[in-house]
Amino acid sequence: MGVLPVPAEVRAILLDIEGTTTPIAFVQETLFPYIKDNVKEYLRAHWEEEECQRDVGLLRKQAQEDSSLDGAVPIPLESGSGEEELERVIQAVVDNVHWQMSLDRKTTALKQLQGHMWRAAYATGHVKGEIFEDVVPAIRKWREAGMKVYIYSSGSVEAQKLLFGYSTEGDILELFDGHFDTKIGPKVESESYRRIAASIGCATNNILFLTDVPREANAAEEADTHVAVVIRPGNAGLTDDEKSYYSLISSFTELFLPSS
Repeated sequence: MGVLPVPAEVRAILLDIEGTTTPIAFVQETLFPYIKDNVKEYLRAHWEEEECQRDVGLLRKQAQEDSSLDGAVPIPLESGSGEEELERVIQAVVDNVHWQMSLDRKTTALKQLQGHMWRAAYATGHVKGEIFEDVVPAIRKWREAGMKVYIYSSGSVEAQKLLFGYSTEGDILELFDGHFDTKIGPKVESESYRRIAASIGCATNNILFLTDVPREANAAEEADTHVAVVIRPGNAGLTDDEKSYYSLISSFTELFLPSS
């Protein structure tokens, strides 16, 4: 794919995570299975804690909003009538989480619980965030050249910080100037990129967005953001039209920054 010159007006690089900084396999084969396998145990252990109750409350509210969807799982309120009823409510939460994950939902309620579970997993060493080997050296060079670097992922900001704070490269959070998740808006809507630019304090054409997902790239382009699509092992294939239309890179080292 060679070298991709970065437009001179670019002042900030915005990075997706899954399939861009981090192998899709790590997310699909490590992070998500951890949630599915451990959610019941986690809920039982933390049920009485305020944070866990807030998580369950958000999931219950989301379940009410989802009630008309096919296969939706309601979460009943507790009436305080003993262990058997508590198990029934916990099982409903587990079933709801599994249902949302089976549909690859990106709800804030689901992401918040996942983030708290991953925090415990990272902190105890059960999980380390995987980073492609070209990522850290490239970001260090970008920063030395005066570039700002931000993350934009559908995973919560907390989950992002855990991945980079407990990574295979150590704690690399210092490399990033900020983090965005779907609270700023969906990644497939152009307005989200305008909001990010406003938050950063620049124009949308001062940003280069790196992602593996053409729909996200298209949304960013509609907002006049510069885009490159990242080709990594395990990523979904691109159509011939997408390959010819988008600027493509297979490594962050292929970005060539103009002299600062």
